[in-house]
Amino acid sequence: MADIKNDIDSDLDQNYSLSSNADPKNMQELTIYVQNLLQNVQDKFQTMSDQIITRIDDMGNRIDDLEKSIADLMNQAGVEGPEK
Repeated sequence: MADIKNDIDSDLDQNYSLSSNADPKNMQELTIYVQNLLQNVQDKFQTMSDQIITRIDDMGNRIDDLEKSIADLMNQAGVEGPEK
C-alpha cells in the first residue's frame, strides 16, 4: 500500500507540478495539458483498481484454501463440520 502512495507522489511531483517548464501558453495548450493530466490520473486510477481487484481475488483464493485445510483437519480429527 505504501508503494502505491509513493508511486502516486512521485508521479505528481514529475507530471503535475505547477513549476513545470511545459506550462501552457494559450487556451489550446491548456486544453491539451488538462486532457493529458486527466488521462494520466485515469490511467493511474485504473492501475490501482486492477491491483486492488487482483489482491481481493488472491485473498478470496487464500480463504478458500484455508477453509479446505480446516475441513480436512476436522475430518482427520473425527470432528463433524458445520451443516451447509
